[in-house]
Amino acid sequence: MKTSSIFIMVLMALAITGLVHAYPLDGYDHTGIVRLEGLRLSQLGEIRGPKRVAGAQLSIEQVDLRLNGLGQIKIPEPDVELGKKIREFLGKDADAYGVAVLDVTNGSAPRYAQVNGSFKANPGSVGKLVVALAIFQALADIYPADIQKRLDILRNTMVIADDFILSDHHKVPVWKGDKSPIRYRAIHKGDQASLWTYLDWMMSASSNAAAAMVQKQLLLMNQFGRQYPVSPSVADTFFSTTSKRDLQRLLAKSIQQPLTRNGINLEEFRQGSFFTWNGKKKVPGTSSYATPKELVHYLLKLEQGLLVDAFSSREIKRLMYMTGKRIRYASAPALYSSAVYFKSGSLYKCRPEPDFICKKYRGNELNQLCSVAIVESPAVEPQLHYLVAVMSNVLYENSAVAHQTLAMRLHRMLEREYKKKMSDLK
Repeated sequence: MKTSSIFIMVLMALAITGLVHAYPLDGYDHTGIVRLEGLRLSQLGEIRGPKRVAGAQLSIEQVDLRLNGLGQIKIPEPDVELGKKIREFLGKDADAYGVAVLDVTNGSAPRYAQVNGSFKANPGSVGKLVVALAIFQALADIYPADIQKRLDILRNTMVIADDFILSDHHKVPVWKGDKSPIRYRAIHKGDQASLWTYLDWMMSASSNAAAAMVQKQLLLMNQFGRQYPVSPSVADTFFSTTSKRDLQRLLAKSIQQPLTRNGINLEEFRQGSFFTWNGKKKVPGTSSYATPKELVHYLLKLEQGLLVDAFSSREIKRLMYMTGKRIRYASAPALYSSAVYFKSGSLYKCRPEPDFICKKYRGNELNQLCSVAIVESPAVEPQLHYLVAVMSNVLYENSAVAHQTLAMRLHRMLEREYKKKMSDLK
């Protein structure tokens, strides 16, 4: 195929996430996620690896639900003045953004602001938050009173990558132990790891292949209940003998009902399909979308311990805790001392145009980027605590840098307001 023909082809892909990491680094004993021990040792200098910023060094016990036990806090009416300030940050591109911010520093009196809070678009990998919720909901449905059994399923169920992973470019961290450094590569067919490790790869490395395998396990959980985990042969028979229509119904039930059951508006946040093309081929789905306001609502429910239960909410939050390279919104240097719980997704599309070169985050036909974050600043004994969701579709511009800049401006503004408030109280 000629170069010109290749260029004429429309590029539409989930952008590479980068080598991010999540979950507290001392979480190996709790989860059995092997790479956490490698990262912990690299932080100690015992094996080769980068050091972590100050906000990424919380222990597993320090990552907790900060609004749990405060009752059902609701998102209040928008603060108009705060919304105006955020709109000013966005400048001429404000109409191409959707932003929602919930300041819960004073948990009993939250403050909410938005710019185009009903902005609706495909959230990309942020939809993996739905998959995480669905897994923990399924576990709770099967073992409502036995958290230890849920932990056993997560730690001990071995998942073997199969053709559901096709096709994905995201790299995941793999550590073989001893003094060897952590390596990064795409998931291959035959790769075997625990369900918790696949959840971790889905969330921290944003692997679509891992997400597809987790979604496959989700369907098996909902189909077989307490018989789960089932053998590979039983799983293969189920998927090969069940009609696509029935699989589609099972997927919708498994991945969408948990949202409505947990108070999330399905008209404003939905993950409708598998994250790989072959997963979509095997199990038909539907469209995916989100709005900034409902994404913040999800984060609020999480912080209150109201997504399934406190155990499940806490584990999802730990899966979101950034302990490695920070990207996009979370990469703002202003957040280095903050604990950041983060998920992001990108979708861009390019069309032929003279003198235009298609690049990641810079689509000229579609350039969507979605970021959600819980920020606790500083990480230890935080004085600021806020939830934010940003969705954008600004053509040609580097959306990753734009989100990073917005994160800096918003954080510095909230810092100034907090310092002024403390000064006024003296």
